[in-house]
Order: sequence, then C-alpha cells, then structure tokens
Amino acid sequence: MNLRKKYLELRAPEPEDLDVMYRWENDTDIWQVSNTVAPLSRYVLKQYLETSQADIYETKQLRLMIVRIEDNKPLGMIDLYDFDAFHSRAGVGIAINEKAERGKGYAAEALEIMTDYAFNHLGLVQLYCDISEDNLASLNLFKSQNFNILGKKEAWQKVGTIYKGVFMLQKLNPNRKF
Repeated sequence: MNLRKKYLELRAPEPEDLDVMYRWENDTDIWQVSNTVAPLSRYVLKQYLETSQADIYETKQLRLMIVRIEDNKPLGMIDLYDFDAFHSRAGVGIAINEKAERGKGYAAEALEIMTDYAFNHLGLVQLYCDISEDNLASLNLFKSQNFNILGKKEAWQKVGTIYKGVFMLQKLNPNRKF
C-alpha cells in the first residue's frame, strides 16, 4: 500500500517530529477544531511518539504526518479515530497546521490518500467526521471528497460562552455493496 500521491506522503510520526508536533498541539487557534482544552507537554508527546507505532486494532487510532515530498516538510496531521473493526468504520480528522500552506490542495490530497488506505487496505465500509457549522473550509473539503452531510447536531460544541452546531458527514466505501 502506497501512502503517497503527487505532492504528499503520509507517514508515521518520528521522534524528529517532536518539536513541530509540540508547536501544533499547543496552537490555541486550532483547539476548537481538535476539541483540545489544555496544552500538551513535550513529555506527553514524547511518550506518544514512543508508543504510537502500536497497531490501529489495539489503539483504535492512527495518526499520520502529512509531508510534502519535494522538501520532506511536515505540513500537518491526519487521523483515523474511534476505529471500530467490527462495524468497519472510523472517524477521520485532518489539519494543515502550517498556516502558509493552507488553501493549496494539500488537505484534499491527504484525505484522498487516507480514504484509499482506509477503504482498500483496512477494508472499512465507511468514514465519518463532525465539522463545526462555521468551519466552511473543512465542510467544503469533505464535500469535495464525496462526504455527505447526514445532519446537524444543534448547540453541540461549546466555544467560549457560546454553543455551535456541528454537521456530521459520512462517506461510504464505493467498492462495497450494501
């Protein structure tokens, strides 16, 4: 299974990624999207890196670095989470953490690679995600990758003192018969 396309490759996090992951995980501008409520220490991230090679069937999660091939620069991360082998599904989340690299098509390519991996290697039947009603870039990204909006959970996400609605999206594996 090849986790590369034209511009990007997805790879497991390496110990050398500690500094960039520390910066990204503690960027309060994206905490709302990642449901983060407190900073992570270097120690916690180092422990994660040491154990992140565990199998998705054990941890129920897979986090991969999004890396630009031409210069080997990490641009962000993509996750499969809440992996459910019995029901053949997982949530998917993505972040292009390097702000200057957003809007260049990298998220779409990374999502294509991860979707192909999930459907054709892991044999998943579906992927899903929850996206805040005001995150138009993510909504447009997932809709462009044939994720369908299933509905909206009203007042689902607390941000400061207000509550926002969240759309639930789903993509079914086109190679499976239902």
